[in-house]
Amino acid sequence: MLVYIVEDDYSIQKLVEYALHSKGYEVLGFENGRDFFGKLEEQIPDIIVLDIMLPDMDGISILKKIKESAKTDSIPVMMLTAKDTEYDVVNSLDLGADDYMKKPFSVLEFLSRVNALLRRNTKGKAELLEFEGITLDALERTVTVDDEKVELTFKEFELLKYMMSNIDIVLSREKLLNFVWGYSYEGETRTVDMHIKLLREKLGEKRKLIHTVRGMGYKLSARGTYEQENI
Repeated sequence: MLVYIVEDDYSIQKLVEYALHSKGYEVLGFENGRDFFGKLEEQIPDIIVLDIMLPDMDGISILKKIKESAKTDSIPVMMLTAKDTEYDVVNSLDLGADDYMKKPFSVLEFLSRVNALLRRNTKGKAELLEFEGITLDALERTVTVDDEKVELTFKEFELLKYMMSNIDIVLSREKLLNFVWGYSYEGETRTVDMHIKLLREKLGEKRKLIHTVRGMGYKLSARGTYEQENI
């Protein structure tokens, strides 16, 4: 799960990032609306944590812009506010915010509310990921290639699932390592290369969909020329 945090208070941003990382979330932090919207054009997160008071654009204006776009209006948004006025809370909720927390707040309560928003947002969504003949069932934890079942290890399954959730996006070895093996994992990125090699072997002809982007990482894509690498 990918979380965007828009918060200009460095200490709060890092506290929230650490808490989310500890629970296995991928997190990107932004100190202003400009950087946030720039990244939002590239990749859609699963949830947004948004401060009301920001240097270049206030959180209410950002929230309004998020909810006015068909591309982003379904993303759950949690507002963070140091303000105590009822108006700010009501205004945020009226504009489409899903929840809010007043600073200072309990980290445990924050994590609980984030989990609740994500469960609510994913309820009823398809648990199947499909791409170019590969089908991954997140509930049954099965993978088929052209209707033939493929046996994957836990890490191989998580690696494929993450890549199928980010089609045509270059994923660095560090990002794959952090997401699949855990934020505190102290191994080397060589581990990623070895698992990519094993995953390719099990995907057969579909191995050509996993592209090596030299100097950067890997991406799952139907576009481009596959280049076999020696790992």
